[in-house]
Amino acid sequence: MNIFTLASRNVYRNRHRSMVTTLAMAFACTMMIVFSALMDGFAIGSERNVVSMNTGDIQIHLPGYRDDPDIYSLIDNADSLVAQFRADAFYATERLFAFGLMASDQSSSGVQLRGVDLDYEPTVTDIDQHIMTGEWLSADDQHGVVIGKKLSKLLDVGLGDELIFVGQTADGYMANDSFQIKGILKSVSATIDNAGVFMSNGMLRELITLPTGAHELVLMRTDRTGDLTLRTEQLKTALGDDLDVMNWQQLMPVINRFLETAHIQTLIMMIFTYIAVASVVLNAMLMSVFERIHEFGIMKAIGVKPKQLIILIYAEMFIQTLLAVLIALLAGSGLSWYLQENGLDMSSMADEISFAGLAFDPVWHAALTPNALLMPTLFLFVIAAIAVIYPAIKVAVIQPVDAIHHQ
Repeated sequence: MNIFTLASRNVYRNRHRSMVTTLAMAFACTMMIVFSALMDGFAIGSERNVVSMNTGDIQIHLPGYRDDPDIYSLIDNADSLVAQFRADAFYATERLFAFGLMASDQSSSGVQLRGVDLDYEPTVTDIDQHIMTGEWLSADDQHGVVIGKKLSKLLDVGLGDELIFVGQTADGYMANDSFQIKGILKSVSATIDNAGVFMSNGMLRELITLPTGAHELVLMRTDRTGDLTLRTEQLKTALGDDLDVMNWQQLMPVINRFLETAHIQTLIMMIFTYIAVASVVLNAMLMSVFERIHEFGIMKAIGVKPKQLIILIYAEMFIQTLLAVLIALLAGSGLSWYLQENGLDMSSMADEISFAGLAFDPVWHAALTPNALLMPTLFLFVIAAIAVIYPAIKVAVIQPVDAIHHQ
């Protein structure tokens, strides 16, 4: 007995029911492929926003600086450390910070000045590519600054407008100077959006009379495929207790935990969706079994073994599921590719989306990864196989005499 041929004929014989069952599975699988791609895209975008836009892989400070960002809490040997890190498979840069009051003609607001190395900051983050309007900092412009999106609204300023800063120098005197807005950033994080003012570290050193040292060292691995936790521990051991070494997962634990559970959330959604699909498959296969009770009775009477009947039922299920998967792969990958290229615009719901202090692009892009394609399709086969256990057992235990006389 050619089981596959017989199963194909049985599927075609009840083609209307088979088509409804196949399309139901295909629709659910398509939605799960798109959902998985969107979740993968969200996870990739979130990590990119955390790592590439602000924190880098690893940050180094003096102990206690993150809790109390004192202007005097400087890493004195920052230059030599940065050179050492660059020789040890890292991109590295220094950052300086200062706080004060920034005023425009219309308003004023507290700000965080961030001095960055214009040559090496782009090797660690992509903040220079995240400009909404204007341009990034230039070494030739001694008074140009880039500010956060919300800060520009608070101060009611735009490109080319002048800002006046008032603060304190490292030697206790008043620091004040005027700056010109060269660029306005897209949403990055709550701190940068509301109070961030970027300038070259040379300009900030001169403003607060800080000749040497750095408040923060930022590292990015040249090879990001390795274990970040292990790399962090190696740095901690090498630097000792004099410096505080933390990776982005430790700096942003809420975001990290959310990203770690993203696949679990997809799995939960898949389970609930496929339970409905399983009920459709179970109902269709039971109807098929009861319609063919006489047929199964005769088959068993002429010597067909229960094991062969079980394989037959599973072959019918497999054919329908395979057709559903092929349809879902075509439709799901096509729709996911479209959302990967064009994104899902959520701006109609909210101009800005933030989570745990991190801003997200309102255009939600999918990521068509192998996981987004394989996980929903494999899970569909598993759910369909579970759904036909009862119909298969029903056929296996049927008695030929009872089946032939079944009304």
